[in-house]
Amino acid sequence: MNPLRRKRLLIILANLVGVSITVGLMMSALRENINLFYTPTQIANGDAPLGKRIRAGGIVEKGSLKRSSNSLDVIFVVTDFNKAVTITYRGVLPDLFREGQGVVALGKLNTNGVVIADEVLAKHDEKYMPPEINKNLKDSGPIRVSPGQVNEN
Repeated sequence: MNPLRRKRLLIILANLVGVSITVGLMMSALRENINLFYTPTQIANGDAPLGKRIRAGGIVEKGSLKRSSNSLDVIFVVTDFNKAVTITYRGVLPDLFREGQGVVALGKLNTNGVVIADEVLAKHDEKYMPPEINKNLKDSGPIRVSPGQVNEN
């Protein structure tokens, strides 16, 4: 083979290997940082991965909020009106967190089916419902709207 062609071929191959490694590393980093959203029904059915960071959301069940008297530990139940999942959280809840309203918790699912949250997000006003929750609630059946809560279709 001609030395000039050989040199060009090696340069092209080196570039291809470099681009392939770069794309592979980028895909790996993106895969590890994705937080997929799961409804309580999906979590209860075993669709959510154990030990990986997920987003779990739904409506906080009335009467389910339990606060620890000597720490910042909180336990509450989130439902999509089909199934429910327990969420534990250590920290200060958002000001807009209330029973009967939408919430998204970011954390890991343990083997008992409990989400150990490290972040809890509450809706920002009475008209807002996170799009994933609103869609999944519509898909799961009739939406029950509490008095004073507006649901936009």
